[in-house]
Amino acid sequence: MLLADLRLDRASDVPLVDQAETQVRSLLASGRLPAGTRLPSIRVLSARLGVSVNTVVTLYDRLAARALIESRGTAGFSVAARPQAATPQAAIDAGEEQDALWLAQQAHNLHAAALPASGGALPPAWLADAVPASLVQRAIARSAHGMASRCPPQGLPELRERLALLMQGQGLPVTAGQVMTTWGGAHAIDLICRAFLQPGDAVLVEDPGYFLLFSRLREAQVRMIPIRRHPEGVDLEQVDAACREQRPKLMFVQSVIHNPTGWGSSAANLHRLLGIADRHGMLVAEDDVHGHFHAGHAARLASLSALQGVLYFSSLSKALSPALRIGYLAAEPQYLKLLLRQKIVSLLTTAALNELVLAELLANGRVRKHIDRLQQRLQTARGITTRGLEAAGLHFEPGGSGLFLWGCLPAGTDAAALVRDAYQDGFLLSRGGAFTVADAADDPHIRFNVVFGQDTRLHAWLAARLQVRHGGTVVPLVRRG
Repeated sequence: MLLADLRLDRASDVPLVDQAETQVRSLLASGRLPAGTRLPSIRVLSARLGVSVNTVVTLYDRLAARALIESRGTAGFSVAARPQAATPQAAIDAGEEQDALWLAQQAHNLHAAALPASGGALPPAWLADAVPASLVQRAIARSAHGMASRCPPQGLPELRERLALLMQGQGLPVTAGQVMTTWGGAHAIDLICRAFLQPGDAVLVEDPGYFLLFSRLREAQVRMIPIRRHPEGVDLEQVDAACREQRPKLMFVQSVIHNPTGWGSSAANLHRLLGIADRHGMLVAEDDVHGHFHAGHAARLASLSALQGVLYFSSLSKALSPALRIGYLAAEPQYLKLLLRQKIVSLLTTAALNELVLAELLANGRVRKHIDRLQQRLQTARGITTRGLEAAGLHFEPGGSGLFLWGCLPAGTDAAALVRDAYQDGFLLSRGGAFTVADAADDPHIRFNVVFGQDTRLHAWLAARLQVRHGGTVVPLVRRG
């Protein structure tokens, strides 16, 4: 009896009915419970699983609501016949194949069988216990107005206090008055562009770098000046020369865990960067969205500068829940005032529900424990993925941490063709050129997600595509045409 074999973890924060529903739906999807299969009665299943009758009633109600099972009166419940699938409508693509917007869209649109090997997020299973439903209910209950709560444009005071404590633990001398909430990292970038940039301004960006930042800056009609990114930080000679020649207003930097490479920055590199920025009157926007995945102490521009001349922003959406869109930004008062004005003009405020939930999470200590576990799991996954991909023919610079690996393909490999073939075979890969300002077609890199990159199917596929035998000799798959 398959349903009697469900494994329920009573020590988990996930409610028993949710655990049971997930497992039953998996049995249905795999065909192990074919149409017409008669299910145990409510009381029988309750006794076999050792749960309350109400738990089984709720389980069957949910499955029936999704038309997965059906009630046959006194005959009880049985698995419903699957309706013939309708022809799916074609999705509207936001961009051209392999450009930044297309890649971002595909990472969220992929069907369940595809592997987001270059995706920018953790798998849902890694975040399942981060925000339990009971905590959401408790957060709402503790608010005087519940679901009628309003959120001040700068953010809930109690949340800003908690965020300031979080940043202080990272070495940032921040007070709640210097903090503003956002919808996430992308929203913070948008507000910075609105508040500080005009068409024609020069802006320094890391190359490679975050491709959606490039898209937003193009929309702002500014002049992007690419600065080479190395494993220890940005190319300081290039920064100094660009400041002297281009007089940039702003520079975007990822100090701790760089997207797409996973590299960090040395304290010496960051100190010198701050000195250059100060000499030339250039603001620096520090993107620390992935910094939560770094284990141990890390140097940050905001801490080294005591926030002077630095606009710091981060987000907890990637580490906690994609459904909980919440980020935060810290800056000196004169800069925060400009950013707050733009937030009010563009969307007035963020959601009170999100902020109440995050404040509750930070108050009860769950966030630190959860992130510690993520850091350990990511480090393990990083080792497995690196070994598997190196065996398949890729090369990696030593060091780095977090979610991403920056793999270099064998010489002569056509990265664009490889990515297209991978997509057809069920693997979403992102070519390195998409992370460069010039969208370099000859860039030999691929960004890998270390969690999904552990899949041995990916390793085997890449090994087969990157190596072709000719008379017993293995040679790299070279550029087509």
